[in-house]
Amino acid sequence: MSAVETMRRGEISVRGLAKSFTLNGQRLNVLRDLNLSVAPGESLAIVGPSGCGKTTLLRVLAGLELPDTGQVLIDGVPVRGLGRERAIIFQEPRLLPWLSVLGNVSFGLELRGVPQSQAQARARHYIRLVGLADFETAYPRQLSGGMAQRVGIARALTVQPEILLLDEPFGALDAMTKLTMQEELARIWREEALTMVLVTHDLEEAIFLADRVLVLQRENMGAPRLIDISIPRPRDRSSGDFVKMRRALMAEFGLH
Repeated sequence: MSAVETMRRGEISVRGLAKSFTLNGQRLNVLRDLNLSVAPGESLAIVGPSGCGKTTLLRVLAGLELPDTGQVLIDGVPVRGLGRERAIIFQEPRLLPWLSVLGNVSFGLELRGVPQSQAQARARHYIRLVGLADFETAYPRQLSGGMAQRVGIARALTVQPEILLLDEPFGALDAMTKLTMQEELARIWREEALTMVLVTHDLEEAIFLADRVLVLQRENMGAPRLIDISIPRPRDRSSGDFVKMRRALMAEFGLH
């Protein structure tokens, strides 16, 4: 692989993307002529009210949905279904209850034909990365919500994707656990040098984790907007710059 190809790994390009659904016999346009570029290693958060197309966009990026028109390219190659360069994490980690933490994290690799010993060795690396080295023999029923989500993150990272897609990954967690998990995700993103796209309803979460925020509105409520988050890392939620950015994002939705 050339140096140029290496530099481009994890680049996302969205060109003229449109997606609609039929609801009660009426056409609902959730995405219209969307153009977007995400650089390799960038963290992008997608925010907006319910029904604005956040999760739809993420599913199109993942290859789980087909656009009506337009296309998504990963490193210049059109997306056609699921791909090994992408991993997605949902709000619920969806762990297999009959497998241990180690078994859940190594499962994807073993499905791909990786020998069990090699799969488990790589899985242990990512279990350590998410802080669960002492729990690899535990079963999902023995884990807290935050721990289960850590397992889901480790499982996604074990397949070594270029792009990590997250759909409200901490939405079901309590406030304190959510803050801890946000800090952990920021650390993992930095250490793994991944491209990350995060859907969230939490404006503070978006500011804390993202380089840029894509603001989506419901149909006829305004065009998508990209907002740069230029606050230095690590970010202090109580700093003046952070509070100012939170107010600016709230203003995008008419909040004060």
